[in-house]
Amino acid sequence: MRYIITLAFASTPAFAEVPGVVTDIPPVHALVAEVMGDLGQPVLLLGRGADEHDFALRPSQAIAVAEAGLVVWIGPELTPWLDSALENRPEGAAALALLGAEGTVLRNYGETGKDDHAGKAHGHDHAATTAAEGHDHAAEGHDHAAEGHDHAAEAGAHADGHGHDHDHGPGDIDPHAWLDPDNGRHWLGLIAAELSRLDPGNAAVYAANAEAATARLTALDAEIAAMLAPVQGKPIVTFHDAYGYFGAHYGLNFAGSIALGDAASPGAQRLAALRATLESGEVLCIFPEAQHDKDVVLQMADGTGAKVGGVLDPVGSTLEPGPGAYGALLQGMARTIADCVAG
Repeated sequence: MRYIITLAFASTPAFAEVPGVVTDIPPVHALVAEVMGDLGQPVLLLGRGADEHDFALRPSQAIAVAEAGLVVWIGPELTPWLDSALENRPEGAAALALLGAEGTVLRNYGETGKDDHAGKAHGHDHAATTAAEGHDHAAEGHDHAAEGHDHAAEAGAHADGHGHDHDHGPGDIDPHAWLDPDNGRHWLGLIAAELSRLDPGNAAVYAANAEAATARLTALDAEIAAMLAPVQGKPIVTFHDAYGYFGAHYGLNFAGSIALGDAASPGAQRLAALRATLESGEVLCIFPEAQHDKDVVLQMADGTGAKVGGVLDPVGSTLEPGPGAYGALLQGMARTIADCVAG
């Protein structure tokens, strides 16, 4: 289904008070919560323990989406179950699709290395991003949000005919962009800018909150880089191909994954090839993942010499939602990897 969500830039504010905000996944919810601060609390659709790839909105959640002043989400590439609910929103209702926003660092599945970014911000310098700069990028990014819907429609169709395919391969955009903290910093500015547009009376508060959150994230980024420095380049294997952004940013060597896409079942040929990689003795650790069967990882590791690490949770489904969840997600993932590889 092809449609476009537009954001109306009226000469007068759309809201005279703090808008109600709905978000899709915990990392996005955390970033919005940091920007809103004491002014309000965003709604999180994907609760603890839920799987973003196998999720259906409850009627109350669909109503919340329809009535929200602003919806902030990754985009249809990750959470296509939001599409129909977004269609029910009034014309011109505000929605910010972060993956399609101007300035977001994008990667394709199958890429390796820091320099393989498929869309490195069109020349944008993330480290220099501020809430003020984010305002301009938010305006530019609205057309890209619409392009994101086109991408989802063109990506292929499930066997059930819903028009969404999570069995991604090389060349397809990897939607796990929040795992690059450069994107987290950039998105803080975009979120502050959009909230300021809707609620200009609190623009200074949103900007200050975004600036403070950016500083915290920058400090955490440096801490994580130091934590992972001893394990850079050492081969590790994960349950599925979700860590390209994280690996590229911190110089990690993800040598393979059991499953290729988010909801793809690995074939016998793929498992045999991965087993051979593990038996080579070069892979130090293999990591299970939240929401996926750990027994598969244990079977793959058995007899190979590769250690089974802690559970990785790339979407933060096991974390307590709130403003600290984004930093906790990145830090927890880094610590889990470092503990296994360096240990």
